[in-house]
Amino acid sequence: MTASDNNSAAIGTTRISSLDVLRGVAVVAMTIFHFSWDLENFGYASAGMTTAFGWKLFARSIATSFLFIAGFSLFLSHGSGIRWPSFWKRFAKILAAAAIITIATYFATPERFIFFGILHQLAFGSLIAICFVRLPWPVTLIAAALVFAAHFYLRTPMLDHPAFWWTGLSSFDPPANDYVPVFPWTAAMLAGVAVAKVLSTSNSLPKLASINAVTNRLGKALAWLGNHSLPYYLIHQVVLFGLVWGAAQIAPPDRGAAYVPACVASCSQTRDAKFCQSFCSCVKTSMESKGIFNEVLDGKRNVTTDPDIATIADECTINADGG
Repeated sequence: MTASDNNSAAIGTTRISSLDVLRGVAVVAMTIFHFSWDLENFGYASAGMTTAFGWKLFARSIATSFLFIAGFSLFLSHGSGIRWPSFWKRFAKILAAAAIITIATYFATPERFIFFGILHQLAFGSLIAICFVRLPWPVTLIAAALVFAAHFYLRTPMLDHPAFWWTGLSSFDPPANDYVPVFPWTAAMLAGVAVAKVLSTSNSLPKLASINAVTNRLGKALAWLGNHSLPYYLIHQVVLFGLVWGAAQIAPPDRGAAYVPACVASCSQTRDAKFCQSFCSCVKTSMESKGIFNEVLDGKRNVTTDPDIATIADECTINADGG
């Protein structure tokens, strides 16, 4: 997420501008995703939109790019000799920013607050990755592969307690608006270190540094974003969230319009489209007639235990089945 203190230790004093631009592109992509999440959160977009496969892939690609670039930059800063004062200064900044995010989201969305998001992973991952910057790149690449595989093969109910959620090895993914645990995400940082080491070994880093990626206004703007990604990260969602909230006060979204498509999308995983359309329309109409529709949308009623909702679901299932 943050630019390294100096993208140059392994290649003299020349900064690799393309890294700043790539980080800037990731910042723009992150902004698009978060704005889309805000639209969904306030009812301007269908519920569950940003959890669909395409959006999930988009979000994971963004996180991967940030972490890979962070690992790459870590090698550039410390590959020829670890500069501990610089490392700890950067680490403290990221850790402080992560703490701010945790505290802010705990009060804003306590049921899904960010306890181990991208900033937490950047801080912890840096502690792991710094141990590999002086090792041969095959060792680092193997470590990255093992960290990635661990998330799929070492998950266990023994680590289901909240105290272990940060590891990513629990048997389920805990609720959080941004969850980037140690396994498998540290693999992306280690991969970044390994690739930078390969380029350094092959003397390709000077060639990469010779590429001027800021020859026009777009490149300069993206590089600026890349160089200021940490403060941008801390304030952008506050601004976006506030803008969408303000729009909702002036022109409230038709929350009911998004309900049926979202319901049909969920229902279609187990039933045919004809049944789902009939069932979801029936449920919406029935909840509105009972005056509980808005309570359901606001999360004031538990859809899995509320007796009124259970009765509606049973009646609508019979109706949709043609009974």
